[in-house]
Amino acid sequence: MSVLIKLAAAAAVALLLPLVIIVLAVGGIASVFSNSSSTNACAPTGAPTTNVAGYGPEQTGHAATIVAVGKQMHVPEYGWIIAVATAMQESGLRNLNYGDRDSLGLFQQRPSMGWGTPQQVTDPGYAATQFYNHLLKVPNWEHMSVTAAAQAVQRSAFPSAYAKHEPAARAIVAAVGSGNSHAVPGDHGQFVSTCITTGTGDCANIQAPTPAAMTAINYACGQRGLPYVWGGNGTEDGGFDCSGLTAAAYRAAGITLPRTAHAQFHAGPRVPAGQPLLPGDLVFYGNPNTKIHHVGLYIGGGLMIDAPDFGQVVKIQPYARKDYAGATRPAGFLAE
Repeated sequence: MSVLIKLAAAAAVALLLPLVIIVLAVGGIASVFSNSSSTNACAPTGAPTTNVAGYGPEQTGHAATIVAVGKQMHVPEYGWIIAVATAMQESGLRNLNYGDRDSLGLFQQRPSMGWGTPQQVTDPGYAATQFYNHLLKVPNWEHMSVTAAAQAVQRSAFPSAYAKHEPAARAIVAAVGSGNSHAVPGDHGQFVSTCITTGTGDCANIQAPTPAAMTAINYACGQRGLPYVWGGNGTEDGGFDCSGLTAAAYRAAGITLPRTAHAQFHAGPRVPAGQPLLPGDLVFYGNPNTKIHHVGLYIGGGLMIDAPDFGQVVKIQPYARKDYAGATRPAGFLAE
């Protein structure tokens, strides 16, 4: 299919899937607008809609993801600055699908060097998680300079290149957070009133109402292509079953869920019937009184990520099914 045909098809779908934009004000929901014609009506959650330190909304959105992942992993704020400065040097805070040799993504991580699959390292949440995992293994990293800590993780051919990005990284971290205990996108700080959409349904452009929801979606997006495995909890088992995937996604966000779909449904908190779904909600199928037999992670645009059944892989597909039983919201509406 040609690029023009793909673009035309995408435009047609966009017209058929109007977004509902929820604008949050401090203390509650300010107003609701329907029939938005674009998924880009809002900047990514937690990101300013204007340029910061010379970086536009798309780039600050990626920085917001990096900060949110750091928050969920309990990395100190200095680690967020190191991570953002690293991504500035490696990719200009852009999620690149190219690079030196097989380097890809925000941090230009190389699949051939064990960072993950190409699909995984171009997922911003997965890439940030991998960066932090390596940073936390560096002895005494909290007392190293930004450039020394970044180099210890990246092992760049230009070891002093990160230093020049420190001032901008500090400015962006301050912009997408606040430098205090609420320094996390979507928290009860200066960006509570950023707008939230019903989601893009696109793993490359995630919008979510809370850092936990964003982290869970990022994690699940990074597992696409893994096979369905009954009782599977991840790569150590060779894949996932449906509730294993959702439990692992929220475990990455610091939230513990029961193991089975039926137990997850009854753990709540339930999304009231008729209320719009938000990215990060869990969607369930079956009979609530006897057996909930399936669960997926809603990502917006009428789509979910799930591990469907034997012989299939973790993938994105429509959530609407005849046996839909309801949804829960493990991440809550606002970050606590």
